[in-house]
Amino acid sequence: MAAAGDAQTYAQKLGISHGAVIQELGWDDDADDDIRADIEETIGDELLDEDSDEVIDVVLLWWRDGDGDLVDALMDAIGPLADEGFVWVLTPKTGQSGHVEPSEIAEAAPTAGLTQTSAVNLGDWTGSRLVQPKARAAKQR
Repeated sequence: MAAAGDAQTYAQKLGISHGAVIQELGWDDDADDDIRADIEETIGDELLDEDSDEVIDVVLLWWRDGDGDLVDALMDAIGPLADEGFVWVLTPKTGQSGHVEPSEIAEAAPTAGLTQTSAVNLGDWTGSRLVQPKARAAKQR
């Protein structure tokens, strides 16, 4: 048995901590329930759906090939996002049904006004972290 702390939880890999407000978009039967349960346990609350009107710290966007226009989905995702908030685009891994090429995310992010900062391995899913440019907040002063 591995000692506690050796392996990062999904929430830790995603930079999610207790009390964060997380909105989940694009959920379907293929979404990984282990990832979802770990995040809910970490934040101490349930994931919010697309009907939420709260200010969001993190958006989890489950995205598969054929889901539509990623730019439109990202534009919708950043609407309720806090200034320091970020979006995780979760896509099926290479070889899995619904796999999305990383270049598709890399091209869609700047069009939606986001910058890709990192990627993580989440079992059968890959997460791409997208943030809002800091310059945007500075210009609003």
